[in-house]
Amino acid sequence: MRITEIFYSIQGESSYAGLPCAFVRLTWCNLRCTWCDSEYTFTGGVEMAVEEIIEKVRSYCCKLVEITGGEPLVQKRECCELVKRLCDEGYTVLVETGGSLDTGVLDGRAIKIIDVKCPGSGEADRNHWANLQNLNSQDEIKFVIKDRIDFDFALDVIKKYKLAEREPRVLFSPVWEEVDLKDLADWVLQSGVNGRMQLQMHKYIWGAETRGV
Repeated sequence: MRITEIFYSIQGESSYAGLPCAFVRLTWCNLRCTWCDSEYTFTGGVEMAVEEIIEKVRSYCCKLVEITGGEPLVQKRECCELVKRLCDEGYTVLVETGGSLDTGVLDGRAIKIIDVKCPGSGEADRNHWANLQNLNSQDEIKFVIKDRIDFDFALDVIKKYKLAEREPRVLFSPVWEEVDLKDLADWVLQSGVNGRMQLQMHKYIWGAETRGV
């Protein structure tokens, strides 16, 4: 499978934020979000066998792993094999996906972090809505928020799919330097929604342009 980078860092997002985590970033993406911060994954990368990837992950002595991209499910067969192998070895496996492809193909032990695309991404019409009908209790739903239009869109999705009444964790993530953090905090508080505002911790620590963190 084609890999852009494998690294060990602090998990910067999700309910696992702050924990040491091994990251496997796959190459290629089928979307082109306006605010994308990982365009370097669209091309390039190196070919690695699943066993090579797992050997590298083992070297970090860390049982939390995130498979990300790009869009990891573009390489569906290889991604699913990697996730299964890691789960078999007792890893807690997070799979962060853009939400346009079927997540039902993943091993049920994996924790899906599904990025529901809001209008500000330019890709809201690419959401694979069936993903929101097939969630496990440990899964997480992320809305990347650029403005109030995005936030209201997210609230509509939460209501339509009854996400606040189910187990998946709801995350609101501001587009870097696009939305005032106080505004987003106010919107979350005023909405009364059962969701978590999150910041991209790794960018505050190492800077927005630093790779491999």
